[in-house]
Amino acid sequence: MENFFTNDSGLPPFILTGFKGLELSQQWIFLLFGAFYSVSIVGNSLILFIVKEEESLHQPMYYFLAVLSVNDLGVSLSTLPTVMATFCFDAKEIAFEACMSQMFFIHFFSWTESGILLAMSFDRYIAICNPLRYSTILTDARVTHMNLAIVFRSFFMVFPLPFLLKRLPFCKDNTLSHAYCLHPDLIHLPCGDSTPNSIYGLCIVVSAFGLDSALILLSYIFILRSVLAIASREERLKTLNTCVSHICAVLIFYVPMVGVSMAHRFGKNAPPFLNTVMSFIYLFVPPMLNPVIYSIKTKEIRWRLIRIFSVSSSVRRELR
Repeated sequence: MENFFTNDSGLPPFILTGFKGLELSQQWIFLLFGAFYSVSIVGNSLILFIVKEEESLHQPMYYFLAVLSVNDLGVSLSTLPTVMATFCFDAKEIAFEACMSQMFFIHFFSWTESGILLAMSFDRYIAICNPLRYSTILTDARVTHMNLAIVFRSFFMVFPLPFLLKRLPFCKDNTLSHAYCLHPDLIHLPCGDSTPNSIYGLCIVVSAFGLDSALILLSYIFILRSVLAIASREERLKTLNTCVSHICAVLIFYVPMVGVSMAHRFGKNAPPFLNTVMSFIYLFVPPMLNPVIYSIKTKEIRWRLIRIFSVSSSVRRELR
């Protein structure tokens, strides 16, 4: 199985790579990827099922969580084909068009996740700073419109990237640094001037990730100010506890994302495996950890999971 995607466009294919320097550990790395994919797909699917079935979770906060789970499934499934092909079948060649499509979806889901985290911070801000108007501000219709706006914003930001790359001549060794296609990796390969691509990529990173992270920080400044005005220490801790899951989700998304951007732009003299490890953390850790964090910190989800596994255990015992 030499070619994972057939190349009929006449454009040069790309060569995917695994972990450089760790070729002898490919089987263990494949098992690690398999564990991450399994936890991500099963965990996020369970979150979606529980939010759908549990009426007490039919609230804006959990609607946003459901959208986050759908997005995390998208992140996992967009990298799954080439990662499995690379590590399982040693199929390292990917057609130009297929690579462009994968790059589009990976970055689309990344931008969407940033927007969802911003919407969730707005939800926490309203719930804590203006609780009496929570249900009137975050109506079902408004939540739907916010989610659609996030999706459309991501689409229109990422849509030009494949076309900007396609106009350039690729005549070098088209070997990528990962087992999937990323824009910061691809813009180093063309023979022509990729400056417009770099400028556009930097602009949308600053305008999206930079603006989103700044607004999330601002919302938590207002939240903290409101919490500190509460007289009771127990009530302050209880209120802040409702934000812990979201804060963890923000940190595990933005910290690796900043690391990937810095490594690609300023890490030319860094060890080759650094970019690979940073992108691995950026793409695989948030989809895996988000359902785990929300399952642990959300009482309703935790109780429903316990019920699901208790019923499963009872059924297995009866079958024996």
